[in-house]
Amino acid sequence: MNRLSREKRRQLVAALVEGNSLRSTVRMTGVAKNTVVKLLIELGTVCSEYQDKALRNLTCKRIQCDEIWAFCYAKENNVPDEKKGVFGYGDVWTWTALDPDTKLIVSYFIGLRNAEHATLFIRDLADRLAHKVQLTTDGLKAYLAVDDVFGADIDYAQLVKLYGPENAGPGRYSPPHCIGAEKKTVTGKPTSENVFTSHVECQILTKRMSMRRFTRLTNGFSKKVENLEHAVALHFVYYNFCRIHQSLRVTPAMAAGVTDHLWEIEDIVTLLEDKERETSN
Repeated sequence: MNRLSREKRRQLVAALVEGNSLRSTVRMTGVAKNTVVKLLIELGTVCSEYQDKALRNLTCKRIQCDEIWAFCYAKENNVPDEKKGVFGYGDVWTWTALDPDTKLIVSYFIGLRNAEHATLFIRDLADRLAHKVQLTTDGLKAYLAVDDVFGADIDYAQLVKLYGPENAGPGRYSPPHCIGAEKKTVTGKPTSENVFTSHVECQILTKRMSMRRFTRLTNGFSKKVENLEHAVALHFVYYNFCRIHQSLRVTPAMAAGVTDHLWEIEDIVTLLEDKERETSN
């Protein structure tokens, strides 16, 4: 395969981070699909490695967590019998931890919506924080893993939403109308006015709008969970380092002190080029 130029790589990254599917990116740029996939895999790998190193010892005061559903290969009910129960076939969840003050994505984890993967996610979050924080999640029972990971060294509360009766007919994919919410203290002494999840829920919307793989009722879903992981890693580097947040006027990484300058898409490409030089040497 001929090596893509820096400008062509920048063009491909720009298309992918703005919500275009692989096929639409191919049509827009004229680059072969296999080449786009190969670039996504390479970029996803270096983006994941970079954020794992850069997002450490963070001085966050508050954290909000939520999870977003997607599916790979096929929807859960359509997964062949021989692949049922195998991770990467059917339901896949992306767990996300966000600092509502800087809007930084502190940690994320792609897995199942169960206690085991919740524990892995919360443990990764704990490893990135410099001191005690106030944490808010929804009422999912799997989040009780927070007690096992943090113990008493956290102020933790759940925001449990209350929903009205389901009046829609068959085929509805959105939740019923929310009629209220209840704040529940789980550990420590969380302040009531800071018990909310609206910021991380807004980021979930950003994620759904910025990655074609999360669009509902289309055929843009991921066929392989590995490609979903690479797309999410690329998205979060772009979101944290390149995308200026409207309310902050800087990127989340700048607001959090992780970087002192605004990244361009070329800086993401540079991560890959540095990795290639390191490998060749």
